[in-house]
Amino acid sequence: MKKSFLLLTFFASFCCIAQKPKTQKQEVDYVNPLIGTAATGFAKGLDGGGTMPSVCLPYAMTNFVAQTGESKMSRMNYFYEDSSLIGFMASHQPTVWMGDYGYVSVMPQIGDLKVLPKERALSYSHSNEVSKPYYYSVSLNAGKQRIKGEIAGASRAGIFQFTFPASQNAHLIIHGINLNPELTDWANDFTDRIKKLKGYVKVDRTKMEITGYNPDRMSAQIGPELPNFKGYFVIKFNKPFKSFGTWDGNQINKSSTEQFGTRMGAYISFATNNDEKVEVRIGTSFISLEQARKNLAIELQGKDFNQLVQSTKNEWQKNLSRIKVNGVTEDQKSIFYTAMFHTMQFPREMSEYGKYYSGFDDKVHTGTSYTDFSLWDTYRALHPLLLLTQPERVNPMITAMLNMYKEGGRLPMWPNPAETNIMIGTHADPVIADAFIKGFKGFDTKLAYEAMMKDVFVPPFNDTGLRYGDRDKWYDYEAQAGVTWFKKLGYIPSDKTAESVSRTIEYSVDDYAVAQYAKAMGKMDDYERIMALTKNYKNLYDTTAGFMLPRKLNGAFDEKNRGGNWEGFTEGGPWTYTFGAMHDVPGMIDMMGGREKFAAKLDENFEGKHYRHDNEPGHHYIYLYDYCGQPWKTQELMRKHTTENFRNEPIGINGNEDCGQMAAWYIFGVVGFYPVTPASGIYAIGAPQFPELTISLMERGKPHSFQIVANNLSAANKYIQKVTLDGKPITKPFISHSEIMKGSKLIFEMGPVPNYDWK
Repeated sequence: MKKSFLLLTFFASFCCIAQKPKTQKQEVDYVNPLIGTAATGFAKGLDGGGTMPSVCLPYAMTNFVAQTGESKMSRMNYFYEDSSLIGFMASHQPTVWMGDYGYVSVMPQIGDLKVLPKERALSYSHSNEVSKPYYYSVSLNAGKQRIKGEIAGASRAGIFQFTFPASQNAHLIIHGINLNPELTDWANDFTDRIKKLKGYVKVDRTKMEITGYNPDRMSAQIGPELPNFKGYFVIKFNKPFKSFGTWDGNQINKSSTEQFGTRMGAYISFATNNDEKVEVRIGTSFISLEQARKNLAIELQGKDFNQLVQSTKNEWQKNLSRIKVNGVTEDQKSIFYTAMFHTMQFPREMSEYGKYYSGFDDKVHTGTSYTDFSLWDTYRALHPLLLLTQPERVNPMITAMLNMYKEGGRLPMWPNPAETNIMIGTHADPVIADAFIKGFKGFDTKLAYEAMMKDVFVPPFNDTGLRYGDRDKWYDYEAQAGVTWFKKLGYIPSDKTAESVSRTIEYSVDDYAVAQYAKAMGKMDDYERIMALTKNYKNLYDTTAGFMLPRKLNGAFDEKNRGGNWEGFTEGGPWTYTFGAMHDVPGMIDMMGGREKFAAKLDENFEGKHYRHDNEPGHHYIYLYDYCGQPWKTQELMRKHTTENFRNEPIGINGNEDCGQMAAWYIFGVVGFYPVTPASGIYAIGAPQFPELTISLMERGKPHSFQIVANNLSAANKYIQKVTLDGKPITKPFISHSEIMKGSKLIFEMGPVPNYDWK
């Protein structure tokens, strides 16, 4: 009896074990940081997603990442098609067309000491690579042996862990600065930087550490001088050095403890047992070496490598789970949560526990700072998305921009970390105004108004004498270059200011946002005055050609642009910008002859394959059918472009990610609505692409859930039949921000054919 009982107990226990369900995957487990790391264009590293598989906390000051090549403006530090690594890097490069700054890297090695990137490179296979937001590992081929490299990261500090084979000659090479003239091209002029900049490293054998600084900013040629700028680093090792030294170019200086130079670093050497782990802890700062040491202590204190991995994973999970999706494939979850991951990279934190270095006056301040605002891209979708998914960061980000205004005299265009004047427009204006209109007021609202009014009415330096071409050498803050002509003529003349059509349209958009802010502040005289400027875009519509085209100072349209010449435009041509006045869609419709003609022009745009999803100016175009009574075409195109342009593979983003803008467009696309007009408080409805999705929102400090359900959604059923919000019908393809913040359940009934009455 007892024996039978024991056997029964054993089998019951075995069955319980055998039937125990697998651990359920969390949102963070679906992120694939390798999406977007391969190229889709004509040259290596160009026109790809421009992303990197970084390991760090959301919005981290420093990205810890494997380095496959020497980065520069137009070349990321990690490129999927490369077959070797040259380092494990503490990087600050935000995107492919912007530069790194204050970087440092560490590379493991065995055998003969080799310090320059091409010489120290070790091959690897992607089959031996693991990439997560909180952990990275790779097995490197060192002759017939292997070295394993692993990364864990926080925001300003991280850990590299290297597992060596048995060797009497194991090394770690620290690369402190890399001004390599071989990388010079149209976007990268090393001449002045090599003359002016010197990096520094110091080896302390007793403390088992290397410290130093790197003053390089790859975008320095298009920004102001910053004599005080330095990226400081403190690198601590858990293994004594058998020998050490520094290097400068090809010159190795054995037992040297200090080195200055433009392409230099240090090294340490030691013997290792088989599978011996050597840990490298890195603290970074833009304030001082002492602050780098403090950052390391604060963020890594009491944590070993695995504990840092887990704490960073927990933080990502907390942020990613703010949107939960159901009823979709594993690939769709990976694409979605990787997009979420990409929206939580930039703008990056620049403050260091109460203090920050500012690239706008080259000084250290007390307070809050973020940098790497890619505003020409991100004002369209990323920043509106953050109002929903990251509300606690919105006011600090705006405060950071206002601090830039106080320190430099202008709101930022593209800080990296100083202003670079890259792209056009004063798109901090719609970011601030949109947040204010949607209830965010935890910043200096009067200072914001002052700053935006300066954008609208105060011309930049020598406004009528300079063309202000994109990526010109630094003169001063560009702001609304050509605004003198914009106010005097009602447009910007192509023979006076570069990118004149794009500027005229985008200044109209920016000014509209400022006008809404003025109205909300009760400044009605300013509102009326600014609103008059927002119609200026119409002065560039050539009724004969049917396009927005450049006009000269004498008022004549530039004939050569009738054929689609790009001169007068920013990263596009007439098709790119003809529908660009997102702030005044009814005005555009009227300008083009009414709803039917407007829709026909949109049809020509999409059917003629003029629409380019790989760049930002047209990101709202699909939604314009909502405004002219044909929303079913929006619904068709949303299915097409959310599936064709986003895939779960390294080549899975069509165009540069651009600091989260592409990802934010995708998230809005699958959610089912999009913020076409900044500072309007209105979203255009597209079409939901997932059966069920829940967003955790924060309304006046109180959390609440907003659920989106798409009944009968399938490959065939892509058309909206009807929509209800908490049981009440929505009869037009628009929904307000306040409705979303107050609502709880948005239900779409989907079907295989359009409902032509729902418009």
